[in-house]
Amino acid sequence: MRHKNVPVFIPHLGCPNDCVFCNQRKITEHMSFDEGAVKTTIDEALSTLSPDDEAEIAFFGGSFTGIDRDLMIRLLRLGHSYVASGAVSGLRCSTRPDYIDGEILSLLKKYGVKTVELGIQSTDDRVLERCRRGHTAAQSHSAMKMIKEAGFSLVGQMMTGLPGATPESEIKTAYDICGYADGARIYPIVVFRGTELAEMAKSGEYEPYTVDELARRTASVKRVFIERGVPTIRVGLQANEGLTGGGEIACGGYDEAIGEKCDSIIYYGILSKLLSGRHGSATVCVARGHASRASGHGKENKKRLYQEYGVNIKIIEKDIPPYTAELLSEQCT
Repeated sequence: MRHKNVPVFIPHLGCPNDCVFCNQRKITEHMSFDEGAVKTTIDEALSTLSPDDEAEIAFFGGSFTGIDRDLMIRLLRLGHSYVASGAVSGLRCSTRPDYIDGEILSLLKKYGVKTVELGIQSTDDRVLERCRRGHTAAQSHSAMKMIKEAGFSLVGQMMTGLPGATPESEIKTAYDICGYADGARIYPIVVFRGTELAEMAKSGEYEPYTVDELARRTASVKRVFIERGVPTIRVGLQANEGLTGGGEIACGGYDEAIGEKCDSIIYYGILSKLLSGRHGSATVCVARGHASRASGHGKENKKRLYQEYGVNIKIIEKDIPPYTAELLSEQCT
């Protein structure tokens, strides 16, 4: 059974903040939220699902628990009607750490919310302050703890490449999330036009990263989630999260395949360690569905392993855990 989200995009409603990297306020100024269209959006999305899909209605895009309370309750009631009918298994929403308290969590539970996605971004207060997030690391820890104690599934969202962030602070953020979360999303920074971050880059206050640099830092973070058994739901933004085209990006690296590049880096580390000291040909087993990831973006891992170790590898799939590899040693010399 596959899990599917039925997304309902709530524009930048409910968020009073204006983080340096966020372009949602600019987008929201040019669009309105049509509450009357939500049911049609849900029905159309549900009509495309197969009987094997398990669906949740997902209120994404803004700080859902910070929007007008009456509007939030109307949306929750609508979503719960699909839960009651059996059309979906539950609801999920995304929000900020400072918009979580006992009353809100009771309300979410009443209407069938199962999963809360929390925009943590960083647990380094210096990074949060420089990005003008409007909340502290302590509030993130408190919100994560409350969400889990209330019985919800928690997805922690974090970013790489933020102003003031270091590889060490990003890795610490990932470990902090792992202390509570059931899943994670990693968003490598994108410098959008019309944001303060774009101005910071223009003035030299912030130095944008290349795609390769971001991929390496993101891979280091994802390794933490793999090590701790926390699934990474997604790496990088989706089209409905502000990427309406290349013209929206002011500078720096962005690649829709950054998740694939990230996995290439992770698998190269796994394979190079496995094949160290070997020569000739080798057959390597990886998890089902992971052969292309292990081969690398554009088969770069196969090419690099041959260039650096002189090993020509064949990759096959078998029933082993993701992000592991086994060597059929009789194939090697």
